[in-house]
Amino acid sequence: MNEPMIQVENLTFKYNRLKESNTLSSVSFSVDKGEWLSVIGNNGAGKSTLAALLIGLLKPQSGSIFVCGIPLNEETKWVIRRRAGIVFQNPDNQFIGATVQDDVAFGMENLNMPVEEMRRRVIEALKLVDLLNVREADPSRLSGGQKQRVAIAGVLALHPDLLILDEAFVMLDPRSRCDLLQTLKRLKAEQELTILSITHDMNEAAASDRILVLKNGYVTRSGSPAEIFSAEMDVEAPFGERLRRLLLSKKRRVPESYLTESEWIQWLCK
Repeated sequence: MNEPMIQVENLTFKYNRLKESNTLSSVSFSVDKGEWLSVIGNNGAGKSTLAALLIGLLKPQSGSIFVCGIPLNEETKWVIRRRAGIVFQNPDNQFIGATVQDDVAFGMENLNMPVEEMRRRVIEALKLVDLLNVREADPSRLSGGQKQRVAIAGVLALHPDLLILDEAFVMLDPRSRCDLLQTLKRLKAEQELTILSITHDMNEAAASDRILVLKNGYVTRSGSPAEIFSAEMDVEAPFGERLRRLLLSKKRRVPESYLTESEWIQWLCK
């Protein structure tokens, strides 16, 4: 059996050592190669802290993190970052280049990649996020959603084994969000890309293979989208599940558990 792409064991972290409460407490989970895991939870649950820990931006008080089978520490974090890319909520923090294509190429330049290969990957990545037509533009003049897509393109151009998205779709309009979700699904299937998504967007979470629920720094549940949305009634669910709950409250006949929108259509047509 292959090693998990991410293995987290008894991870504990607090920002203020003088406080009794932890931001994360004894968090353990794994993510298999080619799996898409979404991490959800209310504000303050510890989601973004977890993302920062997984990439070595923060150091835990206790516990261990393995990424690509490599123990994460000060000596190995740069090796891991060559294989794992992260996109943050605020794309302005990730801009370096004077043009969109320069910015997408920046990470590859640091790896001393041949120029022709860089050019090919820049075009490929910008096509994936539908921004090839603005490749000569100044990134600072783009809309918030376009900036977010440039940041995603810069990471995808590196062909990472692991992609971490920390509320990375928050500035995208619904159509761009839907298109990028479909793109990531395709890359996951074609390249066995492993994705860990920190999100408040339940439609994004519904696209994943598995959902991890964080509450007050603890993992309280892990399961498929169907299992989580059916069991966690306080979670703001995707449209299909909200419809099921509404009809259920009105004592109408409904499916026994969560269905995707396409599954709803099939159920209604029976």
